[in-house]
Amino acid sequence: MNIVYLTLNVLMLVSGQVLFKIGLEKLGGVNLNNAWKAIFNTYIIFGLLLYVLATLVWFVVLSRVPLSIAYPIQSIAYVLGILAAFILFNEPISFMKWMGMIIIVIGVYIISIY
Repeated sequence: MNIVYLTLNVLMLVSGQVLFKIGLEKLGGVNLNNAWKAIFNTYIIFGLLLYVLATLVWFVVLSRVPLSIAYPIQSIAYVLGILAAFILFNEPISFMKWMGMIIIVIGVYIISIY
């Protein structure tokens, strides 16, 4: 069951980031003078809501799984974030990014089995 909570946490974090990106694109970007406008964007509001829910799920994870295991496994969010950028926003993935993602996945695997 712990893997379900960890997976849910990671998926909510990545989904929140995707919603932030969509919301910011809809706004045409922000800077320090108009960043406050972002809090009224529906996508960003839902992204923040996902972050709150992800934090609550993270509390459950931390109460059941050692931090030295749970936190590194959460780095799968980096891999999913890059894949989401590629699929949803047509961002290029360089060879080095592919290699980095492979290293992260191998590292998470090693951490999760020991």
